[in-house]
Amino acid sequence: MTNEEHGSILKALDAAKTQWYHVKAVVVSGMGFFTDSYDLFVISLITKLLGRIYYQVPGSSSPGSLPDGISAAVSGVAFAGTFLGQIFFGCLGDKLGRKRVYGLTLLIMTICSICSGLSLGNDPKTVMVTLCFFRFWLGFGIGGDYPLSATIMSEYANKRTRGAFVAGVFSMQGVGILAAGGVSLLVSALFERKYPSRAYVLDGAASTVPQADYVWRIILMVGALPALLTYYWRMKMPETARYTALVAKNADKAASDMTKVLNVDIEASSAKHDQARVSSDEFGLFSKEFLCRHGLHLFGTASTWFLLDIAFYSQNLFQKDIFTTIGWLPPAKVMNALQELYMIARAQTIIACCSTVPGYFFTVALIDRIGRYWIQIIGFAMMTVFMFVLAIPYHHWTLPANRIGFVVFYSFTFFFSNFGPNATTFIVPAEIFPARLRSTCHGISAASGKAGAMVGSFGFAALVKALGMSRTLYIMGGINLAGRKILLLNSKSL
Repeated sequence: MTNEEHGSILKALDAAKTQWYHVKAVVVSGMGFFTDSYDLFVISLITKLLGRIYYQVPGSSSPGSLPDGISAAVSGVAFAGTFLGQIFFGCLGDKLGRKRVYGLTLLIMTICSICSGLSLGNDPKTVMVTLCFFRFWLGFGIGGDYPLSATIMSEYANKRTRGAFVAGVFSMQGVGILAAGGVSLLVSALFERKYPSRAYVLDGAASTVPQADYVWRIILMVGALPALLTYYWRMKMPETARYTALVAKNADKAASDMTKVLNVDIEASSAKHDQARVSSDEFGLFSKEFLCRHGLHLFGTASTWFLLDIAFYSQNLFQKDIFTTIGWLPPAKVMNALQELYMIARAQTIIACCSTVPGYFFTVALIDRIGRYWIQIIGFAMMTVFMFVLAIPYHHWTLPANRIGFVVFYSFTFFFSNFGPNATTFIVPAEIFPARLRSTCHGISAASGKAGAMVGSFGFAALVKALGMSRTLYIMGGINLAGRKILLLNSKSL
């Protein structure tokens, strides 16, 4: 492809054939997202185990559990770090370049994953404080990965398959959730075989063997491995040509980098052509021009992501409690600590295999055919329908003969969140904003989502306790319906 044929580096990149480098970029960026999701969702698997180890009351009729405030902090503190990291690294990605800060986020995740597993002390307070401290900074690193991975993949990809490539990066979230369940299954099974014990109802505190303290630490530290393994390749990735040419104003470097990696004949003069066109139309984030052109875009991406994450993270983080409430998981007292972890991990793995992961892959396959808007509309609509299907006849689903039906419909909410707004809210902000503000606006949108995740992680358990599970499911359905309404109101801008 020559400059004479297209006259623009942007057109050359948009029209470039899909090549091995595109696939490698998906893998390298996606492994960061694999680590993100593993670290964010694995905590929901081990909170019951933490309660048994550190908060057992001698002589109690039921196993120890984390106090409500500590449980909410352990589950949600990483989201607070993610919220700040998304804004901080999103802005930094536009100021310093995507590549310069991309490796730093991975380094933070690796170090804090390991340190989370090495949380200091033996008494409950010290362990929980250090665990929360390291998970906050783990979240900070994870936050940077959101805007940077999405922006980098969007700027590398060609126009024809851009949606699929960005969705491919995000689909690693599903693989990370699946891996968290798989690792927990494996580690708990190995320790249970080596250090067996009787159920709590038979042997009280002795049902939690001392070696169980190693189990949760190993599970957390495994999250560092994929990030560590891809660090070298992430640092070898060149800066995106769109940033180099349009923001850094280095036409020669942009043309040289993309000619090498994409096997496309790009001349520096074509990049200068794009610079001249874009430079005449520059405006800042807080300008009236941005508000007129992209204000509704930013409102739409931020508000839908906020509402989506309230429901999505509530469902993910507290699915063990939901399954226990309807009776799909056995009561905690009839299991020992490692058996309980195994059963929780098994339930999450089944849901991930049957609905979560397929939803991501449907998005990858169909997003460039159906389009972002319709996938998001259909997803919100179906999540609303299935949530009300669970909420309206809730008593029916609690009967032993109907519990599997509850799990099936509950799984559909995960499928349509991932073949729906959970994927599209990640993709759209990486495409609709100008290059010089793309990472910042994606970071703002993602941070809005994590604000929703904090609402879900801190508020869901309180809602269930105050209103009951049925009414809480009604509220989740209403939130999904509100997301669809906002999307319809902003359909012209999106």
